[in-house]
Amino acid sequence: MNNHNKYKHSSEDKKEDFIFGIRPVIEALESDKTIDKIFIQNGLQGNTIIELKKLLSKHGIRPNYVPIEKINRFTRKNHQGVVAFISDVMFHKIEDIVPILFEDGKVPFLLILDRLTDVRNFGAICRTAECVGVDAIIIPDKGSAPINSDAIKTSTGAIYNLKICKEKNLAHTIDFLQQSGIRIFASTEKAQKTIYEADFREPCAIVMGNEETGISKEVLHHSDEKIKLPILGKKIYFLIESAIKIFSNLSRIRFLQNLKFNLGNANSIYARVFKALYLNFSNRKYTAPLLIPLSARRKISKFDG
Repeated sequence: MNNHNKYKHSSEDKKEDFIFGIRPVIEALESDKTIDKIFIQNGLQGNTIIELKKLLSKHGIRPNYVPIEKINRFTRKNHQGVVAFISDVMFHKIEDIVPILFEDGKVPFLLILDRLTDVRNFGAICRTAECVGVDAIIIPDKGSAPINSDAIKTSTGAIYNLKICKEKNLAHTIDFLQQSGIRIFASTEKAQKTIYEADFREPCAIVMGNEETGISKEVLHHSDEKIKLPILGKKIYFLIESAIKIFSNLSRIRFLQNLKFNLGNANSIYARVFKALYLNFSNRKYTAPLLIPLSARRKISKFDG
């Protein structure tokens, strides 16, 4: 994947991704627009700024105070020291999502993105996450990629089908998840255990780190287990590429581990899906049934219909 500058915006970006000026931002907040990020010039004063800060506090939005040079990189127009990025995506709180998952009888499968900064990486990960059944994606409210039109386009619209949760402190969020019975797996090349040695049948969350620095020390310290994808070559892959491979393989492993528990029931969704896969591969004379463990293939071959 391409590595782009943090929060980089060009002439290709759609104008509706962000608004500028104190009063327009206030009006956006009052009309319940979803503010992804807001940047305010250091040292701004006045009644309208006070009004803006009160509204931000009311909506639980933490502004980023930055030098005017950074504001100027977004737009050279009369921004008055304020730029806000608007998102079409509604944000949730993980404290609200987790209880609903358990009440619905689901085994929570969550993804935590620790300071991922590239919008296209974010979109691509959302696309994969939606395909493999992730229940929610958790991101920090500061230091992460803006959820703009580029992210939505790269996700091919998958972002709209996911619960995106913005949290002030990922370490505190992880504590909450652990107290809720959710195990935290950190994907890092520093791990001793591979993804094939971990048990993903239980409620779990996968942590993926920043493109350059990986997972922060604080988040890594709070995780229950560290896992990695074995790499046979001498080259070290980019962190984000390794994390995505871990995520994709982990999702498949989780499915296979659930299959082991459900193959006894011929009517279970796992049995039906793998029966169909097995027949499809067999009819095409593929060797792909190797994807399915031998013990599973023996059980599947006994199923009717």
